[in-house]
Order: sequence, then C-alpha cells, then structure tokens
Amino acid sequence: MEITHDDYQVRFDEEISTIICEGSFRLRGTQEYQPILSILLGAVDAKPERLTLDVRELQFLNSSGITMLSKFILQVRKHGASQVLILGSKNYPWQGKSLKNFQRLLPALEMEIG
Repeated sequence: MEITHDDYQVRFDEEISTIICEGSFRLRGTQEYQPILSILLGAVDAKPERLTLDVRELQFLNSSGITMLSKFILQVRKHGASQVLILGSKNYPWQGKSLKNFQRLLPALEMEIG
C-alpha cells in the first residue's frame, strides 16, 4: 500500500511491518487524511506482531494529522493485536512535543526519537 503526493509519501512495507511517512502533512480536515488513515488501519488489520511507524522524515504534521494519528493509535489499542514502535527525529521540533502524547493513548507504545 502506498500514496505518493507532491508534498508527502506514505507506504506500508509488509515485509518489515513498517509504515513510512515522509514529507509534510498539510492536508485539511479528516476527509483529506482518510486515504492515509486507510493505509495505517490496513497495517493494523494485517496484525503483525510488531508494527513500526517511521516518521523520522515527516517534516510537518498539522492538527488534523495529529487527530488522524490519534485515531490510528486508538484503533491499535482497541484491537490490541500489535506492539507499536514509533521512530521519530529530533530534527523536527513537532515530533518531540507531539509524539510523546500518543503514549497517553497507548501506554505500551514504544518510542525512539533520535
């Protein structure tokens, strides 16, 4: 599963159970984020033992994008099928501030921000 846009790319690599998000998510509202959320939820439905969300190259994420990722995390919690690891980067200030909030939604969430 993959989405390639001028501003961003999202793909799910099933072999390594990793969702990779790159670029800038500046979409407006939940409706525009629906295709991305579909990829995220498709990865959850695959029920890998461990699911990695790699946002190290995601330079920007607006509030609608935060809402979309929250829905993803809540879906993981609801199904409880996978351990989730989020890979982030200190290069993008939003990641250090926002990603840690997802642990409130899913306390077992693992996070590596390097």
